Amino acid sequence: MSLNIVRFEHQDRTQWGIIRNTHITPIPGEFATTGDFIRGTNLAELAALEGGTLELSAVKLLSPVTQNQQFVCQGANYRQHMIESGMDPDTKTYNMIFTKASSCISAADSDVIKPSIVRFLDYEIELGLVLRKAINSVVTITDSNLHEYVAGAVIVNDYSARDIQIPQMQFYKGKSFRTFGPVGPWLTLLDASSITALKKLQLKLTVNGEVRQQDSSANLVFGPAETLTELSSVQDFEAGDLLATGTPAGCALSVPSTAKQKIGALLPEKTKWDLFLKVQSQRKQYLRIGDLVEASIRTADGKIDLGVQRNRIVAEA
Repeated sequence: MSLNIVRFEHQDRTQWGIIRNTHITPIPGEFATTGDFIRGTNLAELAALEGGTLELSAVKLLSPVTQNQQFVCQGANYRQHMIESGMDPDTKTYNMIFTKASSCISAADSDVIKPSIVRFLDYEIELGLVLRKAINSVVTITDSNLHEYVAGAVIVNDYSARDIQIPQMQFYKGKSFRTFGPVGPWLTLLDASSITALKKLQLKLTVNGEVRQQDSSANLVFGPAETLTELSSVQDFEAGDLLATGTPAGCALSVPSTAKQKIGALLPEKTKWDLFLKVQSQRKQYLRIGDLVEASIRTADGKIDLGVQRNRIVAEA
């Protein structure tokens, strides 16, 4: 069983609801955070909920992950993306982990604000996992008990300022500007019978209608179960926290080959990064003001559908 859940604003009130096609069935109760919602509801009971509905067009959709939740990310987690990022998949045997500021979380259809100091704005579609319960000690998570720890899935776009992230070695800063983390449009809740779909989701991202990224979650290098097991030995999680599992190949970023990187390491620091920025300036794939980025994740048969994100790139006021 799966169920699509939205967080929305209607008549100056924030609510949660079940979305079916273009109609929303409001869910009784007040849930200030994603964690509160997950702890306070039951999938089977939600699926049976009936009553009056609202038209989707009458509400404003919000991110189904609230800004109080942790935003943890995996990097270079698809083989081809490792290669385009200048890594050797056969020697990178570690799970790359970083975080984004939770204040960058925004609604799925939000404009993405390109800061005036950012030259090279990149896109990264990712499958996001929302946790079902707290993890505060070392646990062993497998495919068979993954549903006990993961409540559902969302679309995430990990927008990145490459000229800050790479030359300054600032992953957190380069990826955490406000609006750089749209989530949704909805949270797809999964149970033990449907969570296997996490291994067969099709990810697709377009810019102005042109396909830039397309891959299957079957190609994740470090899967959800082993990643959460590893992270449980490092940090605590709460229900509602978000894990973004990495992006496929097709980003705008161009990274020098391993051989060129070795040569670059011999150059003066300023010369090396001046060359890097020169190469990036020739990449027409970087996002410009007015571009429309669309991201979707679903199974091939459409039974599990995380919706579509649409972000317009706008200038900083």
